[in-house]
Amino acid sequence: MAPFTSQELRTGFASFATGVTVITCLDVDGQAHGITISSFNTVSLEPPLILWSLNKRSRLMPYFEVGHPQLIHVLERSQEDLAMHFAKVKENQFDGVSHQAIASGLEQINGCVAYYECETVSVHTGGDHNIIVAKVLSLKNDPDREPLIFARSKFLGLDLAEIKTI
Repeated sequence: MAPFTSQELRTGFASFATGVTVITCLDVDGQAHGITISSFNTVSLEPPLILWSLNKRSRLMPYFEVGHPQLIHVLERSQEDLAMHFAKVKENQFDGVSHQAIASGLEQINGCVAYYECETVSVHTGGDHNIIVAKVLSLKNDPDREPLIFARSKFLGLDLAEIKTI
């Protein structure tokens, strides 16, 4: 295989369709933050584990260290605006966003396909990102909602009614 540029690699990675998530957390002062992540993946049913990755230089990284709680939101196909909103880390991220605090204090964005309340169990270095492995503590799923998909640098819908079950 021939050498490639980082842009060619990015384009190649974009060929792989992924779901879109927003992950919320709390800082040391209890202030809520959220970030859009498309690197979400399942790991294990027993114990229930997921993984996702975050740039090592992200200012949110300290809030996802081992033992820290997080709420993973699988976005619904109409929530592109939320994906873009949380793609930029900024102050008062939840202003104008329909949400509420859950028992753990984490913010839950309304209208998502699924929610996974988790706790980080390990963090691994993976190049310029950290791979965060989290244990699922509780979940909610709305099978009637359709997930938002990201591929080839654009958002797509997924019509679950047209998908064949295997």
